[in-house]
Parts: sequence; C-alpha cells; structure tokens
Amino acid sequence: MRVSVIGGGRVTDEEATTAETLGRELGDRGHEVVCGGLGGVMEAVCRGASEAGGHTIGILPTERRADANEHVDTAIATGMGNARNVLVVMNGDAVIAVDGGTGTLSELGHALDFGRPVAGLGTHRIDGVDGIDHVETPEEAVESVERRA
Repeated sequence: MRVSVIGGGRVTDEEATTAETLGRELGDRGHEVVCGGLGGVMEAVCRGASEAGGHTIGILPTERRADANEHVDTAIATGMGNARNVLVVMNGDAVIAVDGGTGTLSELGHALDFGRPVAGLGTHRIDGVDGIDHVETPEEAVESVERRA
C-alpha cells in the first residue's frame, strides 16, 4: 500500500523521532511512503523508511528534482508550490499526519474529501469533522490505516 505522510517542514526533535519511527514501521511492513519530499516530517519519515528498505516518493513543490531530501528514492518536481498538496494526498491509499501547520491542514481536508483513511499523530483536531483517527504511536497509526484502507 502507498501511504501519504504529511506534516510540518520544521519539526522538534521529538516530532522528527516520531516521523522516523513511523517511516521505519511503514518500511518494515512493506508500504511505500509518499510525501512532500523536503525537510522536517518529510525527511524524517523518508529516512526511517529507507533504513527499513522501503521505497519513498517525494512530490516536490519546486521545479527541481534535486531539491528532494537525500532519502527520497523517486522525486517528482511539480513547480506548483503548495498546490502540490493535493497530489501528495491523491497518490496515497491512506494518509498519516504528524503534527503540521496550515499546509498539513489543507492536506487533511483533501484526504477527507477523497475518502482516504486518515490517522493523526499530534496533528489538527477539527471540531465537527469525522474521519481522522487520532492515535498515540506510529505503530497505532499504521495499524489504523491498514485496517481501514
């Protein structure tokens, strides 16, 4: 399964550790990781997935594939800026959000619109909106999307 992992481009050490653990869990279970391809959560999840032998796909906001973090196996340049957020979500069968700001919030909206199963680790809680399974650990996040995909 392809799992889109979304989250902040700037993260704390704790958030980076969570994202890296998530990537490792996804890689260990044979899932591909789709992300925005840059730093923060994106780099950490790709690092973890790569260490576990998983495949990583980065859908970049820029026009240059070379802008991808060093752990992206397949870089896709879009030149679309944050408009590429919809492509990150569309190219996954499920979505896991780690923390994040307004870009992550937009991706959560797209994920829910597209009917993707969504798990959240310390991410936005949207009152009156169902569909995000807020969990405590990377393992629970992967189990949640596997069960619902």
